[in-house]
Amino acid sequence: DRLYFATLRSKPKSTVNTHYFCTDEELVYENFYGDFGPLNLAMLYRYCCKLNKKLKYFSLSRKKIVYYTSFDQRKRANAAFLIGSYAVIYLKKTPEEAYRTLLSGSNPPYLPFRDASFGTCTYNLTILDCLQGISKALRHGFFDFKTFDVDEYEHYERVENGDFNWIIPGKFLAFSGPHPKSKLENGYPLHAPEAYFPYFKKHNVTSVVRLNKKMYEAKRFTDAGFEHYDLFFIDGSTPSSSIVKRFLSICENADGAVAVHCKAGLGRTGTLIACYIMKHYRFTHAEAIAWIRICRPGSIIGPQQHFLEEKQASLWLEGDLIRSKQKQRAADGNINRVLCGLNAVSISDSFKKVHRLEPYREDDFEDKAGVETQNGLTQGDKLNALKSRRRTWLLSLCNDWRFCFFRLQDVKLHTRSISQPFRLNFSGSAEGSMSPLKASRAMALNSPSAERMSRIPTSSSSNLKSVSIHSRLASSLGNLYAASDDDEEEESKMPLFSRTGFSVHHLNGSLQLPHRNNHELNNNLYNRNSSSGNHPNSQNSFHSDVTDEYASAFLYGPYDSSSTIPESIHS
Repeated sequence: DRLYFATLRSKPKSTVNTHYFCTDEELVYENFYGDFGPLNLAMLYRYCCKLNKKLKYFSLSRKKIVYYTSFDQRKRANAAFLIGSYAVIYLKKTPEEAYRTLLSGSNPPYLPFRDASFGTCTYNLTILDCLQGISKALRHGFFDFKTFDVDEYEHYERVENGDFNWIIPGKFLAFSGPHPKSKLENGYPLHAPEAYFPYFKKHNVTSVVRLNKKMYEAKRFTDAGFEHYDLFFIDGSTPSSSIVKRFLSICENADGAVAVHCKAGLGRTGTLIACYIMKHYRFTHAEAIAWIRICRPGSIIGPQQHFLEEKQASLWLEGDLIRSKQKQRAADGNINRVLCGLNAVSISDSFKKVHRLEPYREDDFEDKAGVETQNGLTQGDKLNALKSRRRTWLLSLCNDWRFCFFRLQDVKLHTRSISQPFRLNFSGSAEGSMSPLKASRAMALNSPSAERMSRIPTSSSSNLKSVSIHSRLASSLGNLYAASDDDEEEESKMPLFSRTGFSVHHLNGSLQLPHRNNHELNNNLYNRNSSSGNHPNSQNSFHSDVTDEYASAFLYGPYDSSSTIPESIHS
């Protein structure tokens, strides 16, 4: 057993027998409002690479590897998500096993993640939800770190390079809505439809679905050979049953990948993609939300979370029906090869007689689109503005947009590779005002959403990370930056810290987890004015309102030094 996870109040020094490392100030979540995690897929990849390197180093081969975090509740939750995901991906632990180990010892509860809004949170996303989302995504091939292109991911998620992310590689791409022409507006780069054509064609995107009001002529996509559909519903709201049905039909009949956008490509976009994932891959609502946020942070906001919770049962039923028909067809084919051809034609005809949805006329949505902006800025406008402020724009270099217009060059598509739902009940109460961005939907007392609404978290401080960007605005894929190597931490003599807990491989068959009340915090109980918070400049300072009895660390493992680390994970 070499791998440990600890929550410490001060920065320890490595010793002859122990190597400590921390990523609290290295892997930092960039929040919109009250959201603080989970960290995105690129950060998870970089963490796994870093840990794999340390476990392979000859100089560390006889030392205990201790991944530690501070008592800052937000940083601690993200650290637990990272090492728990590593256990699922590389140590082949189930989400329940990994989560159970994280709960061991006399450690304080973990703060649940929340949506990208401010005010009262009405939906808790736990670390267990995230681990289950990672597990199912891995099982279905949504990601594979052996071939994952972290530079491509980080390049295209930037607003100046298109602001898009693959949710399911080869099937769903979520992106910020295009505009009539490429330009800078209030420091935010806007991209015309033509800017996306090269990348879309290279990666077999055949259909574009617009969920916001008309900002560009759909003809610009259709003339380039793409199918274009309009399924407008108001920013911050939830889709009608007819829109969900139409969206699923479009995606199920698309010849290639589907690119979906609204204003910011977060709320409405993530909600409809989640419906498809729940139907066809049987993700729970929490697993779908977790995975989509890991791919594209800030997705699915306010009442859209509860909408997915309420839609889960019906979407699962529809998906089960489709899968049962497919299995029956396969069984019929095995019985008689001669009849297989005839039956397949009959079954296929009846099964696939779904009306192929023709591109909807833009005029059909003009009236509804007017409602969205009658009160000024929409939620998507605000999210876009926040995202653009994360980096300092060199406006002096952008007087001529020809130098700022990005080109989506050819690059190989990185591929990303289900345990049953494991939900734990948690209850808490607090009072707070509802977010102005997202008004929660009215729900019956006995509905699943009502149960979640009884868990009321708070928002975190909004500290937007601002860093300099490449002066040429990363005009092509040739400008992709390379990840810098980590320097080894200093090692000096110091007694090994006290630890409690146990190794994962000591866990036996039972997967019964302790009750959630003992291990999940209410967001409203967390002090928003914590001196650490999400601030990137809070170097090496650990602050907490938790008593000293929680200062001990606990063992996390196992890591067998003889086991093989995938050769594709390079230093």
